[in-house]
Amino acid sequence: QVQLVESGGGLVQPGGSLRLSCEASTAVFSINNMGWYRQAPGKQRELVAIISRGGSTNYGSSVKGRFTISRDNAKRTVYLQMNSLKPEDTAVYYCNSAGVGGNYWGQGTQVTVSS
Repeated sequence: QVQLVESGGGLVQPGGSLRLSCEASTAVFSINNMGWYRQAPGKQRELVAIISRGGSTNYGSSVKGRFTISRDNAKRTVYLQMNSLKPEDTAVYYCNSAGVGGNYWGQGTQVTVSS
C-alpha cells in the first residue's frame, strides 16, 4: 500500500515562507505525477501545483509566481516552496500521487497564514 506523508505545515505571518514535503513509501513515486492540492473551510479542494514524472510543472493561478514545486526521485519526495504567503493561502494542503501506478492522497497538513 502506498503512503504519502506530508510535513512542514504550520503558522506563518503574511509575507512569510514555508516549505512542505511529501515522502512516498514506495517506488510508485517515480512513475507517477505528483501534486499539491488545498482545501479551505467551506471551499472545494483546488489544485495548487503539479509536477510530472519528467519534471514539467503546472500551477494554480492564485499561486503562480509565489509557489514552486519540485521533486527528488531518489528520496521519493516532492516539495512545495511557498513564498509571499497571504491569509487566503490558509488551508489544509494535501499531497497527491496520480498516474499509471494509481491515485493516492496524503493525510493533509495545515497551513495558517495570520498575523
